Amino acid sequence: MQKHELKKSLGQHFLTDENVLQKITVAIGDFAPFKTVVEIGPGMGALTKHLVKQSYNSYFVVELDNRWAAYLTENFPALKGKVVNEDFLITDLSFMQNPTHVVGNFPYNISSQIVFRIIDERETVQQMTGMFQKEVAQRIVAKHGSKDYGVLSVLTQAYYDGEYLFDVPPECFNPPPKVMSGVIRLVRKTTPLGCDEVQFKKVVKAAFNQRRKTMRNSLRDLVNNNKALLENEVFNLRPEQLSVQQLVDLTNRIHASKKEL
Repeated sequence: MQKHELKKSLGQHFLTDENVLQKITVAIGDFAPFKTVVEIGPGMGALTKHLVKQSYNSYFVVELDNRWAAYLTENFPALKGKVVNEDFLITDLSFMQNPTHVVGNFPYNISSQIVFRIIDERETVQQMTGMFQKEVAQRIVAKHGSKDYGVLSVLTQAYYDGEYLFDVPPECFNPPPKVMSGVIRLVRKTTPLGCDEVQFKKVVKAAFNQRRKTMRNSLRDLVNNNKALLENEVFNLRPEQLSVQQLVDLTNRIHASKKEL
């Protein structure tokens, strides 16, 4: 495995524990319901070798490091023409079909950005099962009222139901990271958000930009200092106290008030 040095700049920590790899494989489950399965950051294929066996579906891997992309092409004949040697964050994802399942042991240095790209591709990505740094995984699935609850939590849970599955300790990797890891699952919601999505994103980012302040202070400029609107009791709360649905309702209230002007 060590014929190439790992690149710290790409957050490369390869999972080597076969028991954990099997556990992740079981968590990912059956590929039959999906038209496309995409593995992000497969490296030398430790997880790939378990998953590519379900070859009756279109299985793609996206690997930025050209050394591993070449290795995968050479050692996994089933991946012929399906190794995308590019950055998942900016590559053309038109090869994905609805429904797509995104899987992987995600590079920790871009893991939040990967989630945001999945959210952007939510019309296609029905499910995601993957491993993150534990702190990031906890933030993604955190509920309101938690210190971990923030922009990443809200924007993810606006479109997906999330579940924390299990921990993965550092000694399961080569080289071992300095942090605990965690595997989570996201499943796309079947109901629409229920508000203007652009306005919702603005409200969420403005609110959590000053998370220690009340909603009245953090959203004052966004609502044009509408005193009647600001009298609503929801503006007495801090952003982490509001559920996703409450933030949806608030977005609708703000949007309606602007139309009245």
